[in-house]
Amino acid sequence: MGTPARPAIDRRATSGALRKPRRSPLALAACLFVALLLPGCDRQTNREETPQAPTTQGQQQERTTPTPEKNSPPRRTKSRDYDFQNYTETGDLNALKKRGTIRFIGLAADEDDMLPRSAVITQRHFDLAMKLADQLGLEPRWIQVDTPEHALTMLKEGKADILAGNLTRTEEREKNFNLSQTMITAHQVLVTGADSPSIDKISELEGRTLSTLEGSTYAKSAKALQEKIPNLTLKFFAIKKSDNPDTLLDWLNQRKGVVTILDSNIVDNALKYRQDFHKGAAIGDKEEIVWAVRKNAPELKRKLNNFFTRTLVTAPDRTRSDWKSIKKSRVLRLLTYNGPTSYFIWQGALMGFDHDLVLKFAKAHDLELQLIVVPHDENLIDWLKDGKGDIAGASSTITDERKSQGIEFTTPYLEMPEQVLSNSKKPKVESLQDLNGRTLTLRAYSSFIETAKSLKKSGIDVKIEIAAPDISYEHLINMVADGELEATIVDAGAARIQASLRDSLVPGIEVSDPRPQGWMVNTGNEKLLEKLNEFIQNYRKTDDYATKVRMYFTPDKRFSKKVAAEIQPGKDISPYDDLVKAAAEKYEIDWLFVVAQMWQESSFNPKAESPVGAQGLLQVMPRTAEEMGYPPPLFDPRRGLEAGIKYMHWLQDRFDAEVDLENKLWFSLAAYNAGIGHVYDAQRLADKLGLDRNVWFDNVEKAMLKLSEPRYFNKARYGYARGAEPVEYVRNISQLYRTYSDINSESVRTRLPQLPPPAMIALVAHKPRLQAEGLFELTRKKPLPYCRYGILQNEQKKVLRRAQDVVSGQKIHARLAEGEITASVE
Repeated sequence: MGTPARPAIDRRATSGALRKPRRSPLALAACLFVALLLPGCDRQTNREETPQAPTTQGQQQERTTPTPEKNSPPRRTKSRDYDFQNYTETGDLNALKKRGTIRFIGLAADEDDMLPRSAVITQRHFDLAMKLADQLGLEPRWIQVDTPEHALTMLKEGKADILAGNLTRTEEREKNFNLSQTMITAHQVLVTGADSPSIDKISELEGRTLSTLEGSTYAKSAKALQEKIPNLTLKFFAIKKSDNPDTLLDWLNQRKGVVTILDSNIVDNALKYRQDFHKGAAIGDKEEIVWAVRKNAPELKRKLNNFFTRTLVTAPDRTRSDWKSIKKSRVLRLLTYNGPTSYFIWQGALMGFDHDLVLKFAKAHDLELQLIVVPHDENLIDWLKDGKGDIAGASSTITDERKSQGIEFTTPYLEMPEQVLSNSKKPKVESLQDLNGRTLTLRAYSSFIETAKSLKKSGIDVKIEIAAPDISYEHLINMVADGELEATIVDAGAARIQASLRDSLVPGIEVSDPRPQGWMVNTGNEKLLEKLNEFIQNYRKTDDYATKVRMYFTPDKRFSKKVAAEIQPGKDISPYDDLVKAAAEKYEIDWLFVVAQMWQESSFNPKAESPVGAQGLLQVMPRTAEEMGYPPPLFDPRRGLEAGIKYMHWLQDRFDAEVDLENKLWFSLAAYNAGIGHVYDAQRLADKLGLDRNVWFDNVEKAMLKLSEPRYFNKARYGYARGAEPVEYVRNISQLYRTYSDINSESVRTRLPQLPPPAMIALVAHKPRLQAEGLFELTRKKPLPYCRYGILQNEQKKVLRRAQDVVSGQKIHARLAEGEITASVE
């Protein structure tokens, strides 16, 4: 395979996206920074002053790996458990064992919502809680609330058993609760934007404005500073449920001279992918992060502390990578790249072929896994030889040249041929002779160069050009797709997947035999090599391995273009039209849109199940459905539809009011496919590229495609994104939707409820103003083809945008009932 030898930059395209659990709407109303180990958000006070809140978006819940071990106990989402009926229990561990359950309470999500770039990924709060429940032999249940005080109150009243999350140790809490041993420590620091000077001394705050999150320990610290620093102005801001640290940092960069307070670990994490702010002086003492149980549950506290003693580890500060040192530290360090098959975050889940396999190896040997993302312009081998990791790999091709650098390879875990990928407007490369007179542009330092030179030596008159070192693997593919380059060589899996997603790409002839790929270890590390080889040899015989290969290296049929289902005006489109109409009406989503998505996802097959477990007509992951209140299985058409439609509605509510109703539809589709975090990243990137962050087509979709390139995703919170998938997914469904809307406009009109939909009511309610602008009559030429989120012509878009959300649906209905306005649908 064509992984670079110097520097080794390995990235490969992957298959279809997964449906994974998200936070519940209740959970997302929780504190902004809890998901980032932020103890600063654990006090609630009255608002003193509220400037404009940050306006960019961010949070996305972490999830478990996409294909859990078959023998492991089922794991629930950490979002609210809708099927769970809570109860009061104030007893100790024996009482919990009689009930057979343990209730964890937390705030939103207790794991980082960003891509971990250097972290022990198996030490997040949710994973620890699941391990504890498993060791205690209890079924875990998750409850989420808005504030730490609410969580502590429920804990004290017997409505929860363990507060599992980022709780700051205080004297008051020590008196009222049993607090666990310290998990991590952090301290608060002063932060300023890129255009503001760094505040390296507390005294430099004099005459400045300090703006902090209201109701937090940050606010308490700010007030204490105001008593010491002359002319220090305090301001406090509120948060929105879509906010995250990037939101605050972007907001800070828009306000020159303003200072804020954040925890050091949040700042350090952000510095791993963005440098457009300043970390300044530390303030106050270090804070300890703990869990809590009831005061009258000493046995549960003892078990919890014993569990932490055995389980908690810190990233090892060692340079030795032999098996004995690994076992002693209990941590296995994987050096890899953030890329399409090695390691990435998708739908909030940490994924990747290398990630998944190494994680299984680590679990088999009772080790915690630390992922260390190596910069794309640096060599994995160099980092491995410097002792920064124990093993290294990113779909790395086994070559003699690499072995000569002082490393050894494991037995191959995959074989992959190399293949030509060309632009569809150029003649196809179906044989080696078709390469005569053609130009191949290749990734610098990659093994593809050797392949191309071999072709030239064999008599093929092909011109070979080497791209500049800063042109990445994905950048090259994008350049071929855009017609800037004629053709390149990529791994066969990448060629097939990219061509299935982009009409402008065509896979050509395979130009090499299957080439072996494996992990690298330092020469002489025989025991580790032996353990890895034994694992690979056994694992390759399993069905799970075959599933992984299909998952990461085979195109997902759900994202290929589909001809619309054969329909006739007035006739049903699918066998489930009535079910779709009932469910879609509840959430004000056009049922034709749902049918289009359903056809794309499952071809109207309610028994459909993807390799990673997505089920039903809308291909919802079981844990996502459970979070939405529909426990699996999802093969019942009604349940599968309602789970997916409710989830789409939830996604639509995650975007700001600046995104109009139509674009919320497209953004939500992209988030359904890729995860909302990558959509947030694409919006931020669109801003930087001079595009409209609130418009999907020809704007944010362009930014989404660029998130496959290191020069962009290295600066993104969620890292690499398989951008072509959400782009194609949205385009396919939008085209199907237009087809269904055009053909089936009569059925749309006849199915309207007694009260007109909110968008139409808003138009009628503001008829005089729209008539004055000469716009209202446009709506009478053709009925709006949906309740609230449909396809409009350009002039009709102007009408909707002027009328949208002028009055909410509830208020409109109330005014109709009171006779204040009239409405009609024509």
